[in-house]
Amino acid sequence: MSESQILSLTIEFTDPNLDEDRQEALTQAIYRDMRDLPGVTVDRVEDTSEEAGRRGPGAFLWGLLQAKVGLDGVKGLFDFLGDRLGNKPIKIKLKFADGREIEIEASSRAELLAAEETINRLSKK
Repeated sequence: MSESQILSLTIEFTDPNLDEDRQEALTQAIYRDMRDLPGVTVDRVEDTSEEAGRRGPGAFLWGLLQAKVGLDGVKGLFDFLGDRLGNKPIKIKLKFADGREIEIEASSRAELLAAEETINRLSKK
């Protein structure tokens, strides 16, 4: 896969209905499962705030992941997100290798499908 086909994503899925422990458990589960997706690399986002220092080193933000995926892996990633997060709100900041950036908000499989189509269309420009 050429470098021009790699997309960088920041995926946010913070659920205001979950307490901190349940949000962290969800984040860990999504992170673990995303590591197994073909063509996707994923990392937790480190919390660099002063409050994080009180929790100790290696504190991570809840409901926030960074990923890299090739254009051919977007469908699998979005299918995965739709399966795991259902109708929860998801915000995705996507950066193309050429520097273009878009922000996507989705809270359903249909919206993720529309986002996937938009990404595919924009990748051809």
